[in-house]
Amino acid sequence: MNISIEKRKFSEAVYIVARFAERKSATLPVLGSILILVGDEGIKMRATNLETGIDLKIEGACTAKGAVAIPAAILQQIASSLAGEGKITLDHTGDIVTLTSGTGKSSVRTVPYDDFPSIPFPENPKNRIILPGALLKNLFQTIASCASTSTIRPELASIYLSIEGGVLTAVATDSFRLAEKKVPLSNKGTQGKFLIPAKNALDIAQALPDDEIILSFDEHQCAFVSTIGMIVSRLTNAVYPDYRQIIPKESVVEAVVLRKDFEMALKRTTIFADSFQKVRLSFDPKKNTFSFFARNSDIGESSETLAARITGSPLELSFNHRYLSAALSLTAAESLSLTAAGIGRPLLMKGVGDTSLLYLISPMNQ
Repeated sequence: MNISIEKRKFSEAVYIVARFAERKSATLPVLGSILILVGDEGIKMRATNLETGIDLKIEGACTAKGAVAIPAAILQQIASSLAGEGKITLDHTGDIVTLTSGTGKSSVRTVPYDDFPSIPFPENPKNRIILPGALLKNLFQTIASCASTSTIRPELASIYLSIEGGVLTAVATDSFRLAEKKVPLSNKGTQGKFLIPAKNALDIAQALPDDEIILSFDEHQCAFVSTIGMIVSRLTNAVYPDYRQIIPKESVVEAVVLRKDFEMALKRTTIFADSFQKVRLSFDPKKNTFSFFARNSDIGESSETLAARITGSPLELSFNHRYLSAALSLTAAESLSLTAAGIGRPLLMKGVGDTSLLYLISPMNQ
């Protein structure tokens, strides 16, 4: 095998593909490697950790076909050291691959690739939708942070995706807060739902192109296909909780505040939050004010009062300030709506005019 690739394209490809290689010590050393294939379909890089897998096409010239597996960590270090314009060549002979760039030359011992597993593709091509990659990347990156980081309940460590009535709905929760984001689709025929591990979704988001992709799925895996290749992820085999049951259907008070005022007041108040990161919110419909309060016995206390449009009854609730600030990354709306159903009930946050977002936070003990 002998290939020549632009250094920038080579580095970008290695950065993307290495995310899908096994990062811990594996029974199969090849799982911690990047497989480079050169054949009739051109140059490809593959990697898999048995949870996710990628098959990426790369532009370049080849004078000899073949295949080679190189430890991903070594290839990443080489790729990150490449600077400037020019090309890098890879020449494979025996169990050594020689990488040459400019005046530099490195010889790396390869890994036997016979045991490199195949990357499975969903068996039912009818379950497929076409959508912009940029849209799906944004969806995964915003929603995934709300999923649980614990694997005790795999369904809560996953993103729930539902396709119905021409709308793609993504939901994530860690049982303390919940985010739901809806995206309209151009093709309205496909129906279905599945759970993708949140950590897989984040890796996929880093690798997806902005251009149009095809998302297909069956009971066991989902695939993201574009003109530059394919990414596959294992799905979570579990039942997602009926989250609609916890969304309050009635409210006792609603406040509408400017996003920038909310953000700055919260930022200043959290300086004085206690070890539980607690901030108290107060709704005052008589004065049309919305207030933040935090107290730390070692530092002091702080209060911030904002002008707001408030309807309903007076109410005070306490929340983890990290969950309040997380809502700001989910919507670009200039104003926020905060709706409370009473003591001990979740707070519902939305962007005014943004019908795509629903964000729910459970209160803390007063």
